[in-house]
Amino acid sequence: MQSKYVIHTRPVAARMKPITKTGIIAWEEGCLKCAVCVKKRCVYKVYDRRGLDARQMLDSIDNECMNCLRCVQGCPRELIHKSISPEFSEMGDAYWTPEIISKLWYQAETGKIPVSGAGYPGRFSGPGFDTMWTDMSEIVRPTRDGIHGREYISTAIDLGKTPSHLDARRMEQADLPLLIDIPLPILLRVPSFGAYGRNTLKGWAMAAKHLGTFLALGNTDSQEGLSGYRSWLIPQSSVESLESGKGRMRNRIMEAVWTPGITEKDALCKTKSLVSIRLTVADGVEEKVTSLARMGIPIIHLAAGENGESADRTPVFVKDAVRRSHLALLDAGMRDEVTLLASGGLSMAEHVAKTIICGADGVFVDLPLLISLGCKMCRRCTRGLPCPADIEGAPSSWVAGRAINMMAAWHNQLLEMMGAMGIRDVRRLRGETGRAMFFEDLDEATFGDLGKVEEGCELE
Repeated sequence: MQSKYVIHTRPVAARMKPITKTGIIAWEEGCLKCAVCVKKRCVYKVYDRRGLDARQMLDSIDNECMNCLRCVQGCPRELIHKSISPEFSEMGDAYWTPEIISKLWYQAETGKIPVSGAGYPGRFSGPGFDTMWTDMSEIVRPTRDGIHGREYISTAIDLGKTPSHLDARRMEQADLPLLIDIPLPILLRVPSFGAYGRNTLKGWAMAAKHLGTFLALGNTDSQEGLSGYRSWLIPQSSVESLESGKGRMRNRIMEAVWTPGITEKDALCKTKSLVSIRLTVADGVEEKVTSLARMGIPIIHLAAGENGESADRTPVFVKDAVRRSHLALLDAGMRDEVTLLASGGLSMAEHVAKTIICGADGVFVDLPLLISLGCKMCRRCTRGLPCPADIEGAPSSWVAGRAINMMAAWHNQLLEMMGAMGIRDVRRLRGETGRAMFFEDLDEATFGDLGKVEEGCELE
């Protein structure tokens, strides 16, 4: 029996103190000079160890405070307060919220699942992935007990093209296509922006090799200094270079960006490496997906923007594009002949499961890799300003450790979700929309007929 896939982690501390959600404000004016100050009675001794980080201009008490509020409630003049840090509120944007960034930091440091306590404080519905809910029908007494169970839950997927049928009379002569098995439905991808360097790329490549998955490089990233990880890299090349053979390397997978007329280039399907064609998510992208599948392209990559949306006048979210493409391939009878991957807007582990439910075989993770290294999504690097987190100066071993920890936390959360749904294999989760509820469908079923008057209906 195959051994259980487990990602072993170790704590990897941040190189700089992370920004906390709350901070302590202690006024000195009006102090009664009590014989025993509430600051001295702090059971965690945070006031005794209080100091100032001159480089980051951060008060150490904000990171060490355990939010017990004993000092806040015990001060007779109410001079100590806890408030939301304005620097925390300014991190990220409307999609990459401060809460998401801080949780990614926690997962990268500890490798553990973030626990927010009892109850759900968030909103019931919203844009993007928040319009979709997974069905946890077996969460009370799961038959597959997640990360703590004795039963094996497989998260392995296949990359490549499977034959539509097998001919028993010509099995020995059959030219079976290349198929690569990876133990995780998550592939790493170099972010579209960021002040990263060669050590950062090497660290991500080390993490990809350790996890048994791949790292997709950008169009400006070279493989210099990464020769020991070539088998785990997906370099990007042009369609013309792949067709002529100049862009083919010793990598197991190569990626090219879709261009008009690509379906006429049959040589792409005859390479020794697997070829992945990247399509930008847009309205009607499912037609391009089916044409590439008919051509024989083994891997199709649907790439959305940073927030998971297309750049069209009427934006299309990545989960909707995946769902349409999956159904189009099913209608064409070619779904099992192609691997469908998706990227863009995946900021939490639950987005992996939701994207697979919509019909993807696996996903690419990009910006969470950058955030795991301390990025605050300030985008100073895009304006030529220095990175406050000094990501470029981080050693490769530290980069790899943070990426491995975050993927371990995501893997465990995927196992928990699959266990709650009673599913043993992530391949079985693909396109299983019966295990999910969509806000649009529920809204139409509940309120779609309101205001409609049928013939013969009597109004009181």
